[in-house]
This record gives sequence, C-alpha cells and structure tokens, in this order.
Amino acid sequence: MSDSPLAPEDLPELVRKIRARTPARLLAGRAGAAYRTGTQLELRQAHAAARDAVSEELELAKTFGAPFVERWQLLEVRTKASNKEEYLLRPDLGRHFDDGSRALLNERCPRDADLQIAIGDGLSVTAVATQVPRLLPLLVGGAGQRGWKLGQLFVIHHCRVGVLNEIGELLDPKVVLLLIGERPGLATAESLSVYMAYRPRRSHTDANRNLISNIHARGLAAPVAAERILNFAAQMRKAQTSGSMLREPSSALPG
Repeated sequence: MSDSPLAPEDLPELVRKIRARTPARLLAGRAGAAYRTGTQLELRQAHAAARDAVSEELELAKTFGAPFVERWQLLEVRTKASNKEEYLLRPDLGRHFDDGSRALLNERCPRDADLQIAIGDGLSVTAVATQVPRLLPLLVGGAGQRGWKLGQLFVIHHCRVGVLNEIGELLDPKVVLLLIGERPGLATAESLSVYMAYRPRRSHTDANRNLISNIHARGLAAPVAAERILNFAAQMRKAQTSGSMLREPSSALPG
C-alpha cells in the first residue's frame, strides 16, 4: 500500500468538506494498522510545538518586540510561582501576586477603571505572542470609542486564571479581562482565551466568570473576538454581574 497521501483534488467531495471544517486529523488514511508516515510526522511536530509553548518563558521584548512594549507601556508583574517548573507543579501559586508585584500594582495602577486588561502567559506563550498583538489594539480602541476609562496594562508571569480575583481586590475595576494562553493541543498551540469578570473578589469562582476562547487563525478571528468581548463587557456593566447568570445573546455567537 502506498504511503503517499492523496492530493486534495483526489479525495471524495464529502471527505474534502469534512476536513475543511476542522483541524482534527479526520479521514487521514492509514498504512496497514498505523497512520501514514506524513500523519505521524505531523503529530510529532504538533506535540513538540505544544511542549515548547508550555515550557517557554515569556520575555517582553522577545515575545512582543520592543516597539509593542513601548507603545502600550506594558507593566511587568509576577505571581508567587518563581519559575515555570514551580508554576506547573503548584497551580495555586499562579493565582496570587508576589509581594513586590502587589506593591507595584498599587503604586502604578489607577483604581476603579471601567475596563482593566491584563495579559497572562498561562499555558502557551506561543498563543500570547501570536494573538495579543492582533487583539489588544482592537480592545483598547473599542474601549476608547465607548468612552471607558482604561486601567494600566500589565503582563503577568506564571499566571493562572484565579489571579482575576486579586486584580479585583487590588484595583477594583468594573470589568477585568485576562488574555491568557490556552493549554495547547495537537491542533494548535496558538489559541488564546479571554476570561472576563465583573468586579471580581477573593471569594469568586469559575461560576462568577465568563470566557471567550479559541482565538486563533482557524478559530475565532481577532476582530470578531474583540467585538464579542467588548459587547459582553458592556452587558456586564449594565447588569452589574458576570458568570453563570449572564449569557451572550445568541446573535453574537458564530453561526
């Protein structure tokens, strides 16, 4: 049996339609009982990319480039996880700022902003490096068009979603957005999530947050994501709540 994959034009129309709708490796063919060599190599490449995305350390100038950091005046803070290994083994440490970062945020960040945007490395620096430069200008521009007071932008090293609660306690913004790298899979290592909360507090859980995820080239495009995020933030401000009791209008969801 040939190990050469069929050219797209040689596939049946139904197979082409199915494979065009998902990055999953469906109907990829086989060589005996195994994947074809090409598919095996793609899987190994994707697995290596996922491992790199998780293990890479975020370095502002390297990750975003010095002009981007300068343009947005990104403040750099850290959680209690002192390195990537500790961050992976101790998720609880990634939910709290270290003492120096708490002091810096109190000193440099205005309180009671209408919208506070934070960027966290999460489980994929690759996703943050790829998606944040596309998404951040749209969010800042959209917030300005709505007349919202924007808080100081900052980047969090070794960040977990639960740090939202500390941001709320420290700075008391109306709505907090956390742009954070998703756990990478074998389809992509470039997927970003945006967790959102209205006036988050120490006692809050996932039930008090909302999420817009799968922001990447084959998922949710940055302009669509930005519009949904800003509209959802406006909905939170109006309802003065977030989480499981708040839903996006069905008209906002992709068809």
